[in-house]
Amino acid sequence: MIYLDHAATTKTAPEVVEAMLPYFTEYYGNAGSIYRLGSESKKAVIQARETVAATLGAERNEIFFTGSGSESDNWAVKGVYEAYRNKGKHIITSKIEHHAVLHTCEYLEKQGAEITYLDVDGDGIIDIEQLKRAVRPDTILISVMYANNEIGTIQPVREIGEIAAEQGILFHTDAVQVYGHLPVNVRDCHIDLLSASGHKFNGPKGVGFLYISNKAGIRSFIHGGQQERGRRAGTENVPGIVGLAAAAKRATGLMEERTVKETELRDYLIRQTEAKIPGAVLNGHRTKRLSNNVNFSFEGVEGESMLIMLDMAGICASSGSACTSGAVDPSHVLLALGADHERARGSLRLTLGEENTKEEMDTVVEELARIVDRVRGLAGR
Repeated sequence: MIYLDHAATTKTAPEVVEAMLPYFTEYYGNAGSIYRLGSESKKAVIQARETVAATLGAERNEIFFTGSGSESDNWAVKGVYEAYRNKGKHIITSKIEHHAVLHTCEYLEKQGAEITYLDVDGDGIIDIEQLKRAVRPDTILISVMYANNEIGTIQPVREIGEIAAEQGILFHTDAVQVYGHLPVNVRDCHIDLLSASGHKFNGPKGVGFLYISNKAGIRSFIHGGQQERGRRAGTENVPGIVGLAAAAKRATGLMEERTVKETELRDYLIRQTEAKIPGAVLNGHRTKRLSNNVNFSFEGVEGESMLIMLDMAGICASSGSACTSGAVDPSHVLLALGADHERARGSLRLTLGEENTKEEMDTVVEELARIVDRVRGLAGR
């Protein structure tokens, strides 16, 4: 099997599993208990919070553990609206956000919020000048993802943060695809809220976090207990939290080496695909993209057919976000880039990991060329 769907999820690293195991068996106490068994779990959660905070240039009390990146996105956007709607009801986001943000904005529109959806250019990058023009006296939040989950395009986050800071507007970024893969400093980029998810950087599934700047006084998301300093009720997932922190530390240590390797493989895969498959169109910016992301559309080829045939050849890939798997609608990201419906339905996302090799890229291109030829041949009958 050749696994090229690391944007959907990654394999939990062995050292991460090892770090988690004692908290399933030996230190299984509830972190909210006052006796020693519980205090061991509480210490682990505190240490994990410190570890994550250090990777972001944040304070320990600004890290809140959640169940996923989608929950973190929901909490950030809904939390700001609920806390600041007396000041204003206007939110700015982009047309290519993850549905965890877009659907939350659609929900808030029904509650009276006014949303501006920024356009993107053909590479998927927002227009900074359009953003400046969109700001209003009643704007309370700018939510723009750090890098897109489908096409990998990286946004000018520092510039966005500077605009938000100058205007006294909170800035949230969905960094689910970025955290653990690119260095992020929330102070330098004027980020007030940041979402991340453990399983995107070789941590466990079912655990994420939301960074909330101390200046962003947003409200509780889940009520019923005093966990996460009273802002997210529910018994802490101690093994998951420990695993997320271990994965964060591991990813930070390997980041530079892994980025160099993945970028080399990414560019090789792009070059070989364009050279050997006529009608291959790269989606997203050629260089301002995540080091592990390759996204192509192929003229006259429907995405689902490619995925099925690739799977039969032992290659795991996707057509976009795993959260929209099974959807028959064309990619909202590619439509926002100006693609027609045929191209937006025919995209293929190949996302690399640290274990992938150049030989695997050659195999993938060879199989992909065969599959594209076959699908086009069948369509021409």
